[in-house]
Amino acid sequence: MGYPCPMTHHAHLDATGLLCPLPVLKTAKRLQALAPGEVLRVETDDPAALIDMPHFCTESGHGLLSQEESATGITWLIQKT
Repeated sequence: MGYPCPMTHHAHLDATGLLCPLPVLKTAKRLQALAPGEVLRVETDDPAALIDMPHFCTESGHGLLSQEESATGITWLIQKT
């Protein structure tokens, strides 16, 4: 797990151990349950997520607030629009 994110989040998704396209698919499903403006924290360790997650946010219109890499994976903060 990465460093603690200082930003508040409303929900968390642990997608570690999942390979493309599952981290993005599970993120999309989890975001559906959130209200607009709420933030989802996602943990991934699939190298493809570095390309897939920003692309997903751009295509879906959700805000990619932060992307933090560590030795064990990537922590994302995504705001639902």
